[in-house]
Amino acid sequence: MSFSKSKTTPKRLKNARILIIEDNADHMVLIKSAIQKCFTDVEAVTATDEQTAIHYLNECVQTGLRLPQFILLDLYLPERENGWQVLKSIKSLNPEIGQIPVVVFSNSAYHEDITESYDRGVTSYVVKPTDFTEWVEYFQTLKDYWWETVTLPNPQSIY
Repeated sequence: MSFSKSKTTPKRLKNARILIIEDNADHMVLIKSAIQKCFTDVEAVTATDEQTAIHYLNECVQTGLRLPQFILLDLYLPERENGWQVLKSIKSLNPEIGQIPVVVFSNSAYHEDITESYDRGVTSYVVKPTDFTEWVEYFQTLKDYWWETVTLPNPQSIY
């Protein structure tokens, strides 16, 4: 008996969203370009600060818009305390939002940043790639994992 994994996007993930919280305009261009290359039927929603991100998430709940499949959070917005404050705010919102996986991505490979990010509840921590090819590989890996591998809780509420 053999099993093969389908590479089609599950129906629950069609027209999904990724919330990108990034304050560096150059990185935002790279991220959006890499997402377009790797994902189909995905809307990249962007925020450059905590207020915009939290407003968007609250707006989704209040208006019935689909919440993002996951959140990419730059840790240094521009300071790491800013990134951790965004994370704290996300985790303290309603349970639907609190269940959304948060992937921290940062130029920092400092052990302290990584450890404290996990201590504060991030789902994953990734050091930012250095060139566009690596960005595309990074997002292909994210797609393979978050779109085609994991099962997240309460899909009818989150997606």
